[in-house]
Amino acid sequence: MPAGAFRPIARAALVERLADWVAAVPGTVRVAVDGAPSADPHGLAEALVDPLRVRGRAAVRIPTELFWRDASLRLEFGRQDAQSYPDWLDAAALRREVLDAVVTDGWFLPSLRDPATNRSTREPRRAAPSGTVVLVSGAFLLGRGLPFEKTVHLAMSTGALARRTPETQRWTLPALERYAREIEGEPDVVVKVDDPRHPAVTGSIP
Repeated sequence: MPAGAFRPIARAALVERLADWVAAVPGTVRVAVDGAPSADPHGLAEALVDPLRVRGRAAVRIPTELFWRDASLRLEFGRQDAQSYPDWLDAAALRREVLDAVVTDGWFLPSLRDPATNRSTREPRRAAPSGTVVLVSGAFLLGRGLPFEKTVHLAMSTGALARRTPETQRWTLPALERYAREIEGEPDVVVKVDDPRHPAVTGSIP
């Protein structure tokens, strides 16, 4: 994690400061909002959309679940295999259809596959003019060499992660805990969300 002590911050102030930080980057900006499902990275990404638009930046949100691998590959070792859980994300497709395409071709694919039905969503590509902010939210986004201009990780202590993970998902805990150790030092910003009502932040936001 970034060096420095965690500083308490109100949720609303966190969103505004993150929006300022991202909007200050010229051109198209690819942002990872990374964290375990119980840390609610999708919620933070969604909260950033309107503040970014107020700052004159078009913003789109891509949940990682829409870029999971086909179930035949994802569940090859069973539905509760912690070892393979990080590889549910089709990182190559996410890079090709979103992160690279939005910069080189000016478009992106908003989704690849419905995680519930496992069927292709068949969504058409969408235009993304220069200046668009692409917010990719979900788990296991870091440590893969994916091209993000800005990275935010929502961190939780082992105890908080265990308490807030539903019983049906507790099999994911070993993978999530191992991942948190492996990415230490990589995110630009870390937000501690042991209590989501009282976040704390460290890293490169002003």
